[in-house]
Amino acid sequence: MVDAVVAVQWLDGLQRTLEPYPGAYLALMIAALLIAAGLANWLTKRILLRGLRRLLQRLPGADSGRGSHLMRVIARLSNVVPSQVIASGVLLVPDLPERLVKIVVGLCTAWAVLTLALAVSHALDAANDLYERKPEARNKPIKGYLQVVKIVVYVAAGLSILATLLGVKLGPLVTGLGAATAVLMLIFQDTILSLVASVQISGDGRVRIGDWIEMPSQNADGDVIDIALHTITVQNFDKTITTIPTKKLVTESFKNWRGMQEAGGRRIKRALYLDQHSVGFLDAQDLAFLGQFALLGDYLQGKQQELAQWNDRLRQDGVAEVNSRRVTNLGTFRAYVERYLRSHPGIHTDMTLLVRQLQPTTEGLPLELYCFTRSTAWGEYEGVQSDIFDHLLAILPAFGLRVFQASSDAMLMAGQRQLGAAE
Repeated sequence: MVDAVVAVQWLDGLQRTLEPYPGAYLALMIAALLIAAGLANWLTKRILLRGLRRLLQRLPGADSGRGSHLMRVIARLSNVVPSQVIASGVLLVPDLPERLVKIVVGLCTAWAVLTLALAVSHALDAANDLYERKPEARNKPIKGYLQVVKIVVYVAAGLSILATLLGVKLGPLVTGLGAATAVLMLIFQDTILSLVASVQISGDGRVRIGDWIEMPSQNADGDVIDIALHTITVQNFDKTITTIPTKKLVTESFKNWRGMQEAGGRRIKRALYLDQHSVGFLDAQDLAFLGQFALLGDYLQGKQQELAQWNDRLRQDGVAEVNSRRVTNLGTFRAYVERYLRSHPGIHTDMTLLVRQLQPTTEGLPLELYCFTRSTAWGEYEGVQSDIFDHLLAILPAFGLRVFQASSDAMLMAGQRQLGAAE
């Protein structure tokens, strides 16, 4: 109590000393208030937050991210301290217009409400991250419900801030807005839908700047270069620009290639169409020739041993030789392709790698390659894919196989021209 009296007396003495200088005392008090707010901010950020961070690092589970989530909530709440120092101190500054004091106090209160809303949002994110660590979270996600809570919190904070800045009570403001809701939704329908879509997109991160997205319904196939409230801008690979309404990314389907880029492998899913008439068994001469391939040596050796044991059992049982098993050129080629892919430096062998037959069609027997390249860059991907199929098309005759190709009248026309020239 004595200290407070001494402080007031000292301030009165200072004010009388500065009376010959108009505005000097007011400027000095404002500067002191700003210094006090800055000091409060420094103490909060440099001392309190650092101490809490060190304390949280010692708690169990800090490495799993719980401490970082809690620090974000505390960091948001710490921003309230300097604003409240200003709100309380501006009342002590003499000779300030009453309207200006109300404006400053209102702005500080609005800042505190906004900061509290952001802290609640971070707390909800932390709750969602903690919940997703549970086994049942995959089947029962709560992220959508938490996003609804976020919207309610932001709406409530916005109404509170608006009421504070306008100097009105929150109840009448809500009542007035409720009466105008129907008209506002009709006038600003597109804006409201775009706003909701933007919140969803930014919340779940389904689209980010730099993502490669593909949306045939909007003729979009390229990189996202801008995300605004009403539109998302995509630069297509042909250098044209497509603008997509933001709400379309919520109501319609599209493909985002970000997962492919983050995984570090791009899929090759392409088939060789083989002539089924070229499929047959390999004789001893063929086996000896193909056994010289380094990729097939162990395969053919193991296959011949397996078939020899099988056929020996058949002969011991007195079964006719026609029932014996033999090596086919197609099966051997499949084994060669798989080993070739696994030894290729451009193929990601840690991801799915298959060489399989598909249902035969009138265009031949599809032999599909399903694998992933190590590079996701478009040019390198196409180069690896082309090199692989160049090699396979060139080596097919070594296995006695042919590519199926629809016949044309080219050979017939060439023969007719040769016949006409001979006549």
